[in-house]
Amino acid sequence: MENVPESTRPALGAAGETAAFFDVDNTIIRGASAFHIARGLRRRGFFTTLDIVRFGWHQARYLLFGENKNEIDKVRSRALSIVEGRSVAEIAVVGEEIYDEVLSLRIFPGTRALLDGHLAAGHQVWLVTASPREIGELIARRLGATGALGTIAEHKDGFYTGRLIGDLMHGEAKAEAVRQLAEREGLDLARCYSYGDSTNDVPILSAVGHPCAINPDSRLRRYAASVGWPIREFRGRRRRAARRGANTAAAAGLLWVLALVWRSLRRMFPGG
Repeated sequence: MENVPESTRPALGAAGETAAFFDVDNTIIRGASAFHIARGLRRRGFFTTLDIVRFGWHQARYLLFGENKNEIDKVRSRALSIVEGRSVAEIAVVGEEIYDEVLSLRIFPGTRALLDGHLAAGHQVWLVTASPREIGELIARRLGATGALGTIAEHKDGFYTGRLIGDLMHGEAKAEAVRQLAEREGLDLARCYSYGDSTNDVPILSAVGHPCAINPDSRLRRYAASVGWPIREFRGRRRRAARRGANTAAAAGLLWVLALVWRSLRRMFPGG
């Protein structure tokens, strides 16, 4: 487990009107949480090998180049079609299992320390994610956070319909959700904190008095430096070097996807 020097911990403000808002993917969880959920669903027979290859490709692009709204929309549309007709209770049980198997092992200790520090100070702690709200609420519950704001997948009579309610929780939509929550909860956004990893988090970072870039992609790193936002890096030296070397990282990401395809084909055709 990485050490978190005292200098990386913020000087936390008073409780009551204060909250901390955390993006999830690559801020709390290494990689995209929805991808890890998708892998777990694949092992349980929810969808095909081709689906997981597509998810793998989007995951590799995400890790290498950060968030991209078009890519997120593609993953979202495919994910909605996968859960269509499935029961909310069934997905919830699977999500709990996958958290224990995978997600709990991919939490950045440094981010966890920041989150725990806010809780200890009596602050509300909210996760804000483009992933389905159920995933955000699951992670929030396991981390002891106050709650989660996320994309809402419609369900009727306990079963998913394959449609969204409202917009994808992304970019400006995150900031608007935070503003609405602050009004409802009586929060003073000037006293609040926000943590994110990509330029798509700039709206939510800009909405509070204490923004902080965590494990930022190159564009957010440059932006944060230009406006004087603090930057926290919890990925370790080797991971930082890999992200700086885009060509090397791209090759590694492609090899990862090819290895995934190869393993899948060997399972499908064991005698080949």
